[in-house]
Amino acid sequence: MLEVKLFNSYTNRKEVFKPEDPNAVKIYSCGPTVYNFNHIGNFRSYIFTDVLRRSLKLLGYKLDQTMNITDIEDKIIAESIKQKVTVEEFTSKWIKIFFEDLETLKIEKLEHYPKATDSVPEMMDLIDKLKEQNLIYEKEGSVYYSIANFKQYGKLSKIDIDGMKSGTRYETDEYTKDDLRDFVLWKSPKLEGEKFWETKYGKGRPGWHLECSAMIRKIYSSGIDIHTGGIDLLFPHHENEIAQTCGAYPHEHFVNLWMHCEHLLVDNQKMSKSLGNYYTLRDLIAKGYDPKAIRYLLLSAHYRTKLNFSLKSIDESTKAISKIQNTLTRVLEGVNFDLTQKNENGYSEAYYKDFLDAIADDLNTSKAVGTIFEFIKIINSKLDSNALSKDDIADLLSYFIKINGLLGILDFEKSKDDSLDSEIQSLIDKRQAAKKTKDFALADLIRNDLSEKGIILEDSTTGVKWKRK
Repeated sequence: MLEVKLFNSYTNRKEVFKPEDPNAVKIYSCGPTVYNFNHIGNFRSYIFTDVLRRSLKLLGYKLDQTMNITDIEDKIIAESIKQKVTVEEFTSKWIKIFFEDLETLKIEKLEHYPKATDSVPEMMDLIDKLKEQNLIYEKEGSVYYSIANFKQYGKLSKIDIDGMKSGTRYETDEYTKDDLRDFVLWKSPKLEGEKFWETKYGKGRPGWHLECSAMIRKIYSSGIDIHTGGIDLLFPHHENEIAQTCGAYPHEHFVNLWMHCEHLLVDNQKMSKSLGNYYTLRDLIAKGYDPKAIRYLLLSAHYRTKLNFSLKSIDESTKAISKIQNTLTRVLEGVNFDLTQKNENGYSEAYYKDFLDAIADDLNTSKAVGTIFEFIKIINSKLDSNALSKDDIADLLSYFIKINGLLGILDFEKSKDDSLDSEIQSLIDKRQAAKKTKDFALADLIRNDLSEKGIILEDSTTGVKWKRK
């Protein structure tokens, strides 16, 4: 099995990945709070999780992966009261939309999607354990975590807890605390009609940080191999998860490797509704953008680099996909679109190894995609000169199937819609008409347009022929 190195946010270095069980790699990823449409920045994080999953599968691992659903939270409660519906009725719509959006972006389904509202008994167990370790206190019906009593606090975020002050980076909610640095584990009801649970700690509902620690415990019973999330969750959320789980179970290991995805910018600015650069997935689709291009754009940059998202970059992604798809279509034509002819004779082995080496090096998707474009130049050149045997073409089919295990954007069936071919022929006819009227500028413009679509024109004595690059 190829050696895999992943960047650990806890140690700030790449480490050789050594899961407890390669046939059941335990991964937990922070999921959505279901009160509205997810924005494109959220989907960068979900695509990162998908890339991690697909990469490890290509590299030979089997996964046992979880993403939580936060279905109880301040905004959810406020909106459900406002709309005069139960929390469950309010969140069910948004949960359905979330899964529809994942499917639209070809994000693979995971093994577990626990909901916070189904995990309250596990939350109570965790609070009990923290009480045994003298890490909690109760005040005015709420339960708080005492950061001062957990000496390892700040190891992930490298924050100096003595210098922590009240501010925007961590919770300063309306609940009364002994110390502003502390965070709430169990909240007493504050609003009329607010959903609550009856527990030994009184009426209330969970704090956000408590939910993830409890759900990890519920699914896996102990520690996990990888914990992922957006970089904005590193502090305080993930720091607080460590405090809760390691505080409650001081003799058990919690997470072997922490992985965080960087921010997404829109036109080099932070996404904001006031700036008019705030997009949900459905906003972009309504504008006519292809979900495949959005997926490609979100996965093509390395997860630890900031991604500058723009509408222009979606167009560029569409062109990039066309180049890969056009080459694949030429290969598929060579096997009459019969996928059963896939076979490996070693022709693409070196190029596929370059692809795997890239993703094994901390999920370097930008480099992996680069290897694809290097290879398709060679493939097209060989196809142009009829230098490939049937076995070579069958091997190339296998190559494209394997790389699509990561990309998730390629089509392997013959198109039932001839509109694209008709569009190409129409442009060729227009070009011929332009040449007859000596409008060579228009003729050149059409040729360039076709070239960008991946179409090569060949003038011959019998007329104009075309083929895909």
